[in-house]
Amino acid sequence: MLNESKTVRACCPYCGEQITLVVDCSVDHQVYVEDCEVCCKPISIEATADQQGAVILSLMGEDSI
Repeated sequence: MLNESKTVRACCPYCGEQITLVVDCSVDHQVYVEDCEVCCKPISIEATADQQGAVILSLMGEDSI
C-alpha cells in the first residue's frame, strides 16, 4: 500500500460541478463526509485505493442515504 495522498477529480452529486478530493492512499478503504467546494452540500464519499495507488470513488448525496 502506498503511503501518500492522491488528488482526484469527481462530480458533485448535487450540483454536478467537478470538485477536487484528496484521498489518503495509505488507507485502502474509507468512508467519510466532505462538503462540496461549490455548493457546500455534504457528500458521502467512499474511496478505495489499491496497491499501485489507483483510487476508486463512489459519491452519494447525504439525502440519498
